Amino acid sequence: MITVAGLAFGTAACGSGADSAGGGDPNTLEVWTRSNPDPAATYERVFAAFTEKTDIKIDYQPVINFDQQLQSRASTKDLPDVMINDTALMGSYQSQGLLKPIDPAAIEGHDQITDRTWASTVGIDGAHYGIPYSRQAQTLMIRKDWLQKLGLKAPTTWAEMLGVAKAFAERDPDGDGKKDTYGMVVPGSAQNGYAAWWGASFLWSGGAKIIEPEGKGYRPAMDSAAAVRTVTWMKDNLFCGDNGVIQPGAISAVTGTATNFQDGNAGMYLTGPYNIATYDATPGKDKYEVVPFPAGPAGSTVLADGENIYFGARTGKTKQEQALAAFLISPEGQKLAMTGANQPVVRIPVNATLDAAQVRDDPRWSVVQKAYEDASEQFPNAPDFAPIKQDTADALNAVFTYCGSDVGTGLKELNDTLAGDLKDQDLLQ
Repeated sequence: MITVAGLAFGTAACGSGADSAGGGDPNTLEVWTRSNPDPAATYERVFAAFTEKTDIKIDYQPVINFDQQLQSRASTKDLPDVMINDTALMGSYQSQGLLKPIDPAAIEGHDQITDRTWASTVGIDGAHYGIPYSRQAQTLMIRKDWLQKLGLKAPTTWAEMLGVAKAFAERDPDGDGKKDTYGMVVPGSAQNGYAAWWGASFLWSGGAKIIEPEGKGYRPAMDSAAAVRTVTWMKDNLFCGDNGVIQPGAISAVTGTATNFQDGNAGMYLTGPYNIATYDATPGKDKYEVVPFPAGPAGSTVLADGENIYFGARTGKTKQEQALAAFLISPEGQKLAMTGANQPVVRIPVNATLDAAQVRDDPRWSVVQKAYEDASEQFPNAPDFAPIKQDTADALNAVFTYCGSDVGTGLKELNDTLAGDLKDQDLLQ
């Protein structure tokens, strides 16, 4: 039986565990996900299958304002039993004492997750604080009908990508006789760290790092020659100059407003695979393709992220929590979460026995899975990366906004700020 709290879409209950649904029942788990209604419907189907299999009930709360509501619950020392949320939040949650440590060996099926994927759940103290649930990597969505009309091929290098972007902007690929198309969609806003989220793949493919491990901590690395070269290339070729390479307003666009690919007036978008279903509807499955991110000076390394399963600290239902996690990472649980009429909540399966393209009968997912397995990097999971990402986004957005700015000076100032972020966490080396 799945109980969905009536206030879940936006406001989760903040009462004590004894008063909240399932709080006093040792055989009921309160589970939170950060989900809109469509993916929440997929989770409901998955949890229903788990309950049928185990008789463990799920009080499911799909919370949109997840972090705000979580902090409210943390203040009452009454956390959800299980949470599924972004991998990059692990360091923040762990530093606040919100999570139980995890023993991977206690989770049935743990050996079907690769060591590399498990490594992304290790905290500063060397303990695991999450169980991998879903992974994804960015790829390039590109209008194949525009390529065909202009006699072009999908780009494999940054130079080729820039050439294709200019052609999309200047050569009327949609055939309407107007100069109303753009080369590439960019969510370049500093809001919620988007400029760093989108720009990370460029930084890494250019040979740059935001922070790097050193000793028992980290050091900032955004003043390197590679970072200056890469950010200068991005600024000069994408953001500055009236060449139509990126959409108007990119500097203030977030993913929710960067809809030009879907709207049909931009030809490329470096983004996550969750958009595949959306783009299959508009502009249409026959009009675009999914290709690897073109190689920069240091090759092609894209941002990977995903979701982990977290156990809330101070909850006393460890065996039930472990049973749910085992089901969620099992082939059965992963397949259920990857398929169905609603938005999938597992993109690349963490269960190594599964192939995303085979499960979905869609070869495009092999491009995404290969990118994750062979050419991806995640934001560091052990520190609290949220302030680091935000400060990086603020600095990149400022550099891209003011085309007369000096990139080297801007990145040196960013490096000093990142050093402060790391010092605040006692991680600066």
